[in-house]
Amino acid sequence: MKLMIASDIHGSAKYCRQMLERFESERAQKLLLLGDLLYHGPRNELPEEYAPKEVAAMLNSVKDRLLCVRGNCDAEVDQMVLDFPIMADYALLPFDFGNIYATHGHVHGKDAPPPLQRGDILLCGHTHVPDCTLEGCFLYINPGSVSLPKENSSHGYMLLDGGVFTWKTLQGVAWQSFKL
Repeated sequence: MKLMIASDIHGSAKYCRQMLERFESERAQKLLLLGDLLYHGPRNELPEEYAPKEVAAMLNSVKDRLLCVRGNCDAEVDQMVLDFPIMADYALLPFDFGNIYATHGHVHGKDAPPPLQRGDILLCGHTHVPDCTLEGCFLYINPGSVSLPKENSSHGYMLLDGGVFTWKTLQGVAWQSFKL
């Protein structure tokens, strides 16, 4: 299964639109969103084209192809306007190569991992910084942010296809790959 992974839309209609265009052009079966979908949060600047209602409508239009976990900026009021579940704190995804523990990263992250087995992957958003680091017995992976990238990173996402993680910009330019 080809999986597109993105995080931290923070209510930006502009970058949500671009992300969904990439989702269609990548022909991924599912889009895994790692939280912070609608609200920008008190620590972030307003993203370009901040329009949470538009973002909700765009995401609702692909609801059957989404997998989501809750971010620290997601709340019950957000769930009321979304037609797909977003309130799970994590998702455990089994793959041929091992398990992926997908979460936002504000509770369990690189420095405070959940209980993991050797070879598991901890997939988080939250920091807005792309990363791939071996941390003891597990691999920590972060796709960065769709709308508010930090530390000079690009507006981007990741693909998981055939055991290969590829980081891409929202223009579809691949800049790093990692094969498991």
